[in-house]
Amino acid sequence: MYGEFDLSIPETLQEAVAALSSSGKRAVPLSGGTNVLLDIRSQKLAPDLLVGLGSVAGLRGISVGDGRMTLGGQTTISDLLASAEIADKAPALLQAARVFAGQMVRNAATVAGNIACGSPAADLVPPLLSLDAEVDLTGKDGTRRVALADFYTGYKTDQRKPDELITAVSWPEPAAGTFGSFYKLARRHGDAITVNGVAVSITLQDGRCTRARIALGSVGPVPMRARKAEALLEGQALTQDKIAAAASAAAAECSPIDDVRATGAYRRQMVGVLVARLVNMAIQPKDQEN
Repeated sequence: MYGEFDLSIPETLQEAVAALSSSGKRAVPLSGGTNVLLDIRSQKLAPDLLVGLGSVAGLRGISVGDGRMTLGGQTTISDLLASAEIADKAPALLQAARVFAGQMVRNAATVAGNIACGSPAADLVPPLLSLDAEVDLTGKDGTRRVALADFYTGYKTDQRKPDELITAVSWPEPAAGTFGSFYKLARRHGDAITVNGVAVSITLQDGRCTRARIALGSVGPVPMRARKAEALLEGQALTQDKIAAAASAAAAECSPIDDVRATGAYRRQMVGVLVARLVNMAIQPKDQEN
């Protein structure tokens, strides 16, 4: 059963922020609704007011300029799949979009909604972490930018103020020689919650790794960077010993739990397997990839 709530459908960002700031009301932004409506139905969420963002202009789209890629917060998963820029410059994000739920959900679900839901298993977050993404938070006091790596403060909690919306997500265009990939381990190929999500971004120059990002999902209270593992790779030639050490470090850094999809021990083991696999893909000759 759905609870009782009011619905506001603003047409401008200012109106949306004002609605979220309504005095005395528990206001919740509504994007695609693929998580929010389920939480209301299950009584995990009981808002007084839903603020629908579908009519707010300027929050949807993909752009490249000034050395950055930017996604509007209301950009859908299907928008990512249709974007040549994402395919070219953010392949890990494209791979995550391909395994994101089913087609009907992809048509509705948004980038901001996937980030804001706070799930440790959110599919878009590990690829975005591997890209050094930042989120723009817009509220009554203006817009501020926060690194996605610092955005979450705990399980399903984050840095947003009650009146703030995620209006954009952006990251620097990857340098030449950068390889990116994402792998979702799940119990079936479609419409499945992630057992493990692993994204890597590796930049190679003159045979050495100059930048390493390893991001993990569904192995802790929030999606995370495996920073110790990254440090073992940066500045190094990626030998099998170095890759194995980084994979072991990534497995040691996470804190997975047992649930109906997998045990914590299995998740930890698969972090090591998947990190090693994806980093090895970065050093494969181009004609051997895929």
